[in-house]
Amino acid sequence: MKLMYDLPEQDERAFAAAVGEGEKRMYCLPYNIEVDRFVSGWMVFTDQYIYKILDGELLEKYKMSDLSDFATENLYGSCAFYAKENGVSKLLCRFISGRNLPRYSVMVKACEILAAGGSKEPLTNSEPERYCPKCGRPFVVHTKICPFCQDKKEVYRKLWAMTKGLRLMMLFPLIAAAFAMAFRFIVPAVQRYAIDNFIEPALGIKRGSMAEFLLIVVAIVSLDICHRAIDVVKQRMAAYSGNKFTLMLRALLFEKIQTLSMSSVQKKSTGDLMGRINNDVAAVQTFITGHLPTYFSQLFSFILALVLLLWLNPLMCLFVFIPLPLTVYIIVRFWDIVRHRNVHAWIITNRTNRHLQDILNGIRVVKAFGSEEREIVRFEQHTERQAAQDESNAKLFDTVFPLLGFMLRFGNYLILLYGNLKVFGGTMSIGALNQFKSYATIIYEPMMQITAIPRNISAFLTSLGKVFEILEEEPEVADIGLPIDIAIEGDISIRNVTFGYDSYNPVLENINLEVKQGEMIGIVGHSGCGKTTLINLLMRLYDVTEGAIFIDDVNIKDISQNALRSQIGVVLQETHLFSGSVRDNIRYSKPHATNEEVIQAARLANAHDFIINLPEGYNTMVGEKGFSLSGGERQRIAIARALIHNPRILILDEATAALDTETEKLIQDAINKLTQGRTTFSIAHRLSTLRNADKLIVLDRGKVAEFGTHSELLEERGIYYKLVMAQQRAALQKQN
Repeated sequence: MKLMYDLPEQDERAFAAAVGEGEKRMYCLPYNIEVDRFVSGWMVFTDQYIYKILDGELLEKYKMSDLSDFATENLYGSCAFYAKENGVSKLLCRFISGRNLPRYSVMVKACEILAAGGSKEPLTNSEPERYCPKCGRPFVVHTKICPFCQDKKEVYRKLWAMTKGLRLMMLFPLIAAAFAMAFRFIVPAVQRYAIDNFIEPALGIKRGSMAEFLLIVVAIVSLDICHRAIDVVKQRMAAYSGNKFTLMLRALLFEKIQTLSMSSVQKKSTGDLMGRINNDVAAVQTFITGHLPTYFSQLFSFILALVLLLWLNPLMCLFVFIPLPLTVYIIVRFWDIVRHRNVHAWIITNRTNRHLQDILNGIRVVKAFGSEEREIVRFEQHTERQAAQDESNAKLFDTVFPLLGFMLRFGNYLILLYGNLKVFGGTMSIGALNQFKSYATIIYEPMMQITAIPRNISAFLTSLGKVFEILEEEPEVADIGLPIDIAIEGDISIRNVTFGYDSYNPVLENINLEVKQGEMIGIVGHSGCGKTTLINLLMRLYDVTEGAIFIDDVNIKDISQNALRSQIGVVLQETHLFSGSVRDNIRYSKPHATNEEVIQAARLANAHDFIINLPEGYNTMVGEKGFSLSGGERQRIAIARALIHNPRILILDEATAALDTETEKLIQDAINKLTQGRTTFSIAHRLSTLRNADKLIVLDRGKVAEFGTHSELLEERGIYYKLVMAQQRAALQKQN
């Protein structure tokens, strides 16, 4: 992230005049709001002062040692950078959020260090830039792709690189299309001969033989059959190569989505990702296997027809191109409109798909609150907006492009007029005019395609861009070049770990924890204090911002993700079961588990008894997300799934939250047995379930507030003591 901008010349002069001797420039950031107007100002940070400069004038100068409690704050439509000067809060500057908020958030920490007399070496931040330096628009998340400034040639080069291994197969339809088109040029020549020898003889000029006439008919039919046969082969090869390409591209997309980090996937909706895999890939395939061979054959026919027309009659050939300059000019001017409308249509369609997927996933909630009618209205509003956009696009395109087509064909009327004058004057035969007109018709086809090319290419580039957004996204969590596969024993060391989903806004700060093999650690704290974040770091769903996590004295970044997670058993707070049988869900973490292993895991999770009472026992289909089972039953299946591969580390995130009191006791007894010999981390809001934990870690505002056994923390009468007392009072009130 850039923290040192170059000052404009006049602002540099103002800073040079104000800066003291020996001061070291550390940071320079823009600000863009002053009172009630937009400006282009600068905040320059040295090791001793903060300078506020606008339009070549020094507005303010703050002594760093007089400032404290630096902070950023989100205001209405903007953000502010504050500090306390001699104990009084002071607004230093205001700026538009987005690109500048992360920078000033880093400045909070940097200024605190400088104000306290700490290190005078500038801080660095490895977070990549999020905005395009050319247009200022945001990049696609986790990429350097700007949809507005993206080089279209680069897109085509990337697509060409992806077709390696399929190029010969995909090239054949192009060659076949060219051969099929060539047959069309022979027919007008044959027709000219037939007209000149069998129609004009009626005027008493000459007559050919009947055998010759039949031969001409056979030739025309044969040419048409060859043309159709080649076209059939072309279509079959196009379908085959297109399906191969689609299969490859969809597999690449799905594989890439699987490798993306959690933060990347969570920023995209399921409907969005499904749309890219299905709809956008299909749009790319349609262009490559449908439109592209057509454009290639039309280009071939255009060149050949142009040569023949110039050879037949150069003057008449000029009539074909008279309307072309104006038509091309209108198309070029219309290109941006088409592109923006296609992008807008894609966005609206994507929103409709997201809404539909969201409602279908949450259909239980919809029905529970009786919101069916409201959701019907909302969906109709989405579809109406989509239909209105599609209708608007169709009206515009279907009005402009036919007019352009008429303009292109205007030259045909000039050819008919001039050609008939020549026929009446006896300087051109009817056959020759027919041949010329046939070639003119052929050349008009690619010219007519010009009107459709912007629409088709724009839609193709929009979809291809969405595909490349996924393929080029860099995962935040990735294996090193030669990762280690280790057999985990269970010793865990968390050393000086700081983490934020945005690097400048930490959720956990300076976490230190030593856990021995076989210990059970309870994680306690108020909602939002970072409990789930901590276990996400243990599973390496995210990488720490600072510090490191070691398992058996090996940094988890050096362990392959597959080796790490295959030896961790997880029961998450939100239980998710896949569509399929109970057996398939239990052995999801160990696909080749035997029936005996499945049953043993179910027994340990206290799930066997209710499973055998299901209609088809372990073969019972649980339905999407397991909604055919109760919450407690789903939770127990999830516990069995976590245990079947005998994990060395067990993570329980509210594992008993969905269970009734009786079942919870049974599960808790099972967990107590299972945790023996396994390193276990357990998050629980019911603190009674953590009494048997070896140690408890209490998090508060992202920091370790307390650490010790249940008894030790009660004696301290701190946060943990207050949480326990509050739950006991709530339990007594419930009993009364």
